[in-house]
Amino acid sequence: MDRARVRFQIAPPQAAEDGTLAGLFPGQGSHTPEMRETVRRLRPELLQACIELVGEDPFARVAQSTRFAQPAIFCASVVALQERRRSGAGEPFAYAGHSLGELAALVAAGAIGLEDGLRLAVRRGELMAAAGESSGSGGMLALLGASEEQCEALAAGHGLVVANQNAPGQSVLAGPADRLREAAAAARGNGLRALMLDVAAAFHSPAMAAAVEPFREELARVDLSAPRRPVVSCATARPFFDVANELADAIVMPVRWMQTMDRLVEMGAREFVDYGPGRVLARLTARNVRREPAAGAPGSRARAA
Repeated sequence: MDRARVRFQIAPPQAAEDGTLAGLFPGQGSHTPEMRETVRRLRPELLQACIELVGEDPFARVAQSTRFAQPAIFCASVVALQERRRSGAGEPFAYAGHSLGELAALVAAGAIGLEDGLRLAVRRGELMAAAGESSGSGGMLALLGASEEQCEALAAGHGLVVANQNAPGQSVLAGPADRLREAAAAARGNGLRALMLDVAAAFHSPAMAAAVEPFREELARVDLSAPRRPVVSCATARPFFDVANELADAIVMPVRWMQTMDRLVEMGAREFVDYGPGRVLARLTARNVRREPAAGAPGSRARAA
């Protein structure tokens, strides 16, 4: 596809044809102060179910642990999906989710029921929090302005892994905290920006290995269906084929968001709706499809002009 001929921009919500619109669901880091109130107002029964499964209100502690962030962001995302559907907005022809967001994307595509999706989000958060605690001091480092080759070289040189490829010039390394600090110093010495992320573990790295099999077992208890619309995996940048195993394996695989966006464009996507709280994926869409940034309302879309 000649992407130079496709220009993308933010457009206000409006009806769209199925064949051009792709739906995106964010992961951790997308939480906003008002999302609990939105879920309470629109789906109070979902909020109550989430509190019961977690054992306390996760929204009150969403910034403290992935155990709380994952179910809270899942709830906010599926509520946004349901509200847009009620508004009569166009239904996407395909979906993708960034890490945790894959659960909401698979709910949107009919592969996972809403109640099962919530249980999986709660369990995934629990398992990843426990894996982070058991693996010791670990974290993540954002590299801004680095090429893919520079990221790979920094990771290899400091015993780290590339955990996220979010957009051109925006990647994340994961691993032990001391090695991340060394890599940050080396990156800055090469004129790059390096920012330690406020996370408690090395997500999407071997440090999460203890969570994989228990999550696979949890998925085996869920009634999974074939997605009614394609859902592109952010780990493989291909539509899901074996949902249970691919979701479990993705816990330790890098998030290949740049390649996922490329695949959606190749499939025909010309508009992208960010269903999550915050506008994290809307901003990444701007970087990935190289459109001119513009202000957008909640639920705004990147649209081909």
